[in-house]
Parts: sequence; structure tokens; C-alpha cells
Amino acid sequence: MEYQILNTSTCLLVLLVFIPTGLGICPSSCKCSGNDRNVDCSGRNLTVLPQGLQDNLTYLNLSFNQFVDLDHQLTRFTNLRTLDISNNWLKNVPAHLPKSLWELYATNNNIKVLQKLDTAYQWNLRVLDVSRNMVERAVLINNTLSSLKFLNLSSNKLWTVPTNMPYNIETVDLSNNFLSQILPGTLVRLQHLTSLYLHNNKFSYIPDKAFDQLSQLQVVTLYNNPWSCSDNQNIPYVLQWVQGTAARVMGAPCADQPWPWASTTPAPAQPTALDSSPMIKGTKALDRETSAAAPEPTKVTKTHKQFKAKEVTPLATQSHPVLFPGTDRPLLHSPDGPQEAAATRTIHVQGSTEGNASLAPATGSSTTPMTLSITSGMPTNYSKMPQSTTATLRKEEPTPRVPSRASRWEMGLLLYLAVLHAVA
Repeated sequence: MEYQILNTSTCLLVLLVFIPTGLGICPSSCKCSGNDRNVDCSGRNLTVLPQGLQDNLTYLNLSFNQFVDLDHQLTRFTNLRTLDISNNWLKNVPAHLPKSLWELYATNNNIKVLQKLDTAYQWNLRVLDVSRNMVERAVLINNTLSSLKFLNLSSNKLWTVPTNMPYNIETVDLSNNFLSQILPGTLVRLQHLTSLYLHNNKFSYIPDKAFDQLSQLQVVTLYNNPWSCSDNQNIPYVLQWVQGTAARVMGAPCADQPWPWASTTPAPAQPTALDSSPMIKGTKALDRETSAAAPEPTKVTKTHKQFKAKEVTPLATQSHPVLFPGTDRPLLHSPDGPQEAAATRTIHVQGSTEGNASLAPATGSSTTPMTLSITSGMPTNYSKMPQSTTATLRKEEPTPRVPSRASRWEMGLLLYLAVLHAVA
């Protein structure tokens, strides 16, 4: 009887010793679920791991505590998939983490360097979040992080985009750092990258061809960077890439400023309806030629101005006129060659009390106004020439023109008529 009691006591003692480890009794400072394999010990002001954690945990949350060092303390959890050690006082990523990890969250600690051994041989790691630390240098080994899809290094003190990022990575968040350069080849092999966050950094330009290999990129953020929009040697690449990429660009550089290589030559003034007329264009061109080499006007020219000749609009075809120096009318393109456009000039010679007072004798006799019509140029019976009206001839210019042969003949005739009128 006593032997049976002794055996029963021994069995109870064994059960009391091994049940917490074998059956996984949840620690009193934590919350457990899923057969005690999901343990939440966050916000407990813990400095050491609680007692009673079973080895086959799959989820462990140690965030918002006061851990300073967890090296070699988590190696035994060989089935652990998710580890959250955020918001503690850790100075480095815990050494010798289990290789079974899928997700590692270490945000808001005092981590200054991400060493290559911190993540080496984490074949199963898919999410690595080391944001809101003081990381100045991040060293990764791309061929030992073959499953990594999400890398968050935002809100740190990085100066250079980390090299050797895993080739299969899809999302990289490097925002809120001090990044100012991208070393050659850093982003070359990231063929699966879909999201790249570079806002709130110190970029002044993006090196040539840095983004050329990002064929799967869907979203990129570039706002809040001090872009050197006036640097026409380095800034053009990112501006042209933004224009040509199919990805969604948030915060395009220099969007509110003109490109440095844009032409600053003012656009030519648009011609008015009157200036667009071929006759007026030709007349203005002739004025510029004759005003440069115009000699002193003769007395005959001055006398001619006193008669205030009134001209009738010449006839012209719809073809563009061709101007030649020495003529004051355009030449028309006709089947037989250039022809001078017909022009009819009507000259009103008024009495001595008006336009020609300087030439009339002081006799006081009144004279009758005379009207003279002169037709020069191409015959008016040319049937194939379509008739259209043109703009009225310009006003008299302040700079005199060199009179052509036809105008000299007309002035002589006018002078002769004026003398006859004066004698009458």
C-alpha cells in the first residue's frame, strides 16, 4: 500500500515538472491562442523572456517592452514564423535567429548597423522591417535572402541606397532618410520590383540609367527631395524617365519649373489679318530695302506729294506676288510668264486754293477740278485673270522711296498738267 502511494506521488511530481514544457502552459504575463503556439507578450515592460514559453511557437510578439539584448535567446524556437521585437531598446538585430522565420519586425529601436550576419541564411524570410531606427549602413547578402519580398528601411540615417538587395524583392521603402546617391548597378537586377519609395530624402538628381532595368515598376515616390532643376547635365535623365515610364510617379521632380534645356526664344508675333495679305507682305519687304539706301528726295518728289494722289485698289490674282526691286507693284504668275498687275490711278487736281496753291498764280480766278485716270501694267482684257480686291495701299511713309521708271513718268505728266492748270 505504501509502495502504491509512493509511485503515485512520484508520477504527480513528474507531471508538475514537465507539463509546463510539454503541454505549453501560457505564461501569466502573456496572452496565448492556437494551442498556446501564438503568444503575445507586448506592453509588459519585460526585460527578459517570460518563463513557460514552449519551443514550438509559431508567433511571438515581444513589442513595447524594455529588451536591450536578445542574442542567442530565440534560437530554440525552430518553428517560429513571425517575430515582432519592435519598440524596445535593442542596439542590434538579435543574433542567431531561427531560420524558420517568415516575418521579422524590429521597428523603433536603437539599431545603428544592419550587419550581413543579422540576416544571413534566412532562406525563408519574406518581410524585413527595420524602420524608425538609426541605421547608417545596411549590408545584405542577396543570395541568402532568396525569399525576401518586402524591405522597409524607412526613417533611418542612410546616405546611400543599400546594395546587394535580393533579386526577387518586390517592395523597397527607403523614405525619410538622407539618401543622396545611387551607386552604379544597385538597381540593375531588381527585375521584380514593383514599389519603390524614395520620398523625403536628399536626392538632387538620379544617375543615368539607374531606373532603366525596373521593368515591373508600378509605383515610385520622389516628392520632397531637393532636385537641382537648373542642372542641365544631371537632372535631364530623371525628367525624361518620368515622362516615358508607365509607372505611377508621385511627386515628379521639377514639375512646377521649366526644363533647363527648354528654349527661351520668344515666339514670333502672330501676323494680323491685314499683314497676312501677300500684297502687304511684299510692300513691307520693299520698304525695308528702299529705306536703307534711299537718296535725298528731289524737288519733283516734293511737288508730287503736294497733290495728295488718291489711288484705286489694283487688281490681282490669288497667286502669291513676286516682288522685284525697282517696281512698286507685284508681278503675277500667268501662263505666259510673269505679268505686271493692272493698276488704275485716279488723280484729282484741285483748285489753287487747296492742294496746288503754291503753283497757281495769284490771280484769284477759280478753276475747275480736273480728273486724270492712268492705267498701267497688264491689259485689262486678259480674260483668264480672276479679279479680286486687295488691301488699300499703305499711308505715306516718312522715309521716301526711290521712284520707279513708271512713277517718274507719272510725276512728269502731273507736273505738266499742273503747269497747264496754272496757266489757264
